Amino acid sequence: MYIYKVGVVGAGTMGAQIAEVVSYAGVPVMLADIQEPLATRGVESVRAIYQARVDKGKMTPEQLDEKMLLVTALPNLDGLNDVDLVIEAVSEDLTLKQQVFHKLDRVCSRSAILASNTSALSISAMGASTTRPGKVVGLHFFNPAYAMPLVEVIPGLATDTQTIDDTVSFAESLRKTPVIVKECAGFLVNRLLLPYLNEAVWCLQDGDASIREIDQDMVAFGMPVGPFTLLDTVGLDIALEVARILHRSYGPRMTPAPLLDALVKAGRSGIKAGHGFYDYLNAQERRLDQSLESLIEQVRQQSGPQGLKWTRSRLLLAMVNEAVTVLQEGVASARDIDLAMVAGTGFPNEKGGPLHGADQVGIDQVLRDLEELRDNVGARFWPAPMLRRMVEAGFTGHLAGRGFFSY
Repeated sequence: MYIYKVGVVGAGTMGAQIAEVVSYAGVPVMLADIQEPLATRGVESVRAIYQARVDKGKMTPEQLDEKMLLVTALPNLDGLNDVDLVIEAVSEDLTLKQQVFHKLDRVCSRSAILASNTSALSISAMGASTTRPGKVVGLHFFNPAYAMPLVEVIPGLATDTQTIDDTVSFAESLRKTPVIVKECAGFLVNRLLLPYLNEAVWCLQDGDASIREIDQDMVAFGMPVGPFTLLDTVGLDIALEVARILHRSYGPRMTPAPLLDALVKAGRSGIKAGHGFYDYLNAQERRLDQSLESLIEQVRQQSGPQGLKWTRSRLLLAMVNEAVTVLQEGVASARDIDLAMVAGTGFPNEKGGPLHGADQVGIDQVLRDLEELRDNVGARFWPAPMLRRMVEAGFTGHLAGRGFFSY
């Protein structure tokens, strides 16, 4: 099915970015919200994204005007009756999303695909709130949607094959890289990224390295920004909520670091609040603050001294171990796991992704390192069973000619 017109529900940051991506591809888009001022503000956000392109010389003012003719603000959902695809981008609240899908089911044509931009919530549960679960799918863009090439396509339990194919084709028409992901809490990228970010907070809480030292070391490894800079950008409150979703689904290995919870309770939710791990004086300047050091010290005293030395391998092995678990569960292929982490998080391309990285280190070494961390840090580093099977079978990575990939 060709997508001639698209609706986006929720005119906040992500909704506006998605509307810009769709219109940039030449497809008319209706940007809807519950109040006309919100929808109008969303359209102005789309214009601001285009204006930034003009300011950089990447498009002309005339081209901006042409693209903006494709974007229409809607004060409610009723005007979405003739769209071919709707992308829901409201707050990460399952009840709210189900209410939106229930109304879209009544408003939209029977042939329309209903997609959600959720980063972690159940697509099947959203589909169950409609009379067309076969036409409901996850279509998860990454922030900023106009710059990030990856989109996750997540079928629910009832999503039909044609809906999946049409959604993948649509994502490709936007010049995005779609990866089909088996439905699970956190899907693919967030399920691997959150253990990495959460472990950074655990490491800070342990006290052997500072915020800047950890950030700088991970940038030296090749990540585009450090974990604390990324957490401040995403929002600590959002990261904590996703961490809780993963913890409910996967148990102790996903236990949120107490320090993350403490910062959110203290109102330090990141850039949007003016302070998170860093204090943001303005758009160009950030600094560390003494009140944060006091808060960190309080959490350290409550959790007790760990005496653990900082090593970036804690963060990377948390990601690798979850990647192996995802692979053995059939959530995605080894190729797509690495592709998603490179395209969706900026994992250094020269390292190929977490699974290619494990092959380079040696699966036997990865297993030994995880076992040591399990003994010294705790059960969240319990090695994925697939690792031991691979070592016993001689699939130990690059030097052996076979690991997660063949060489």
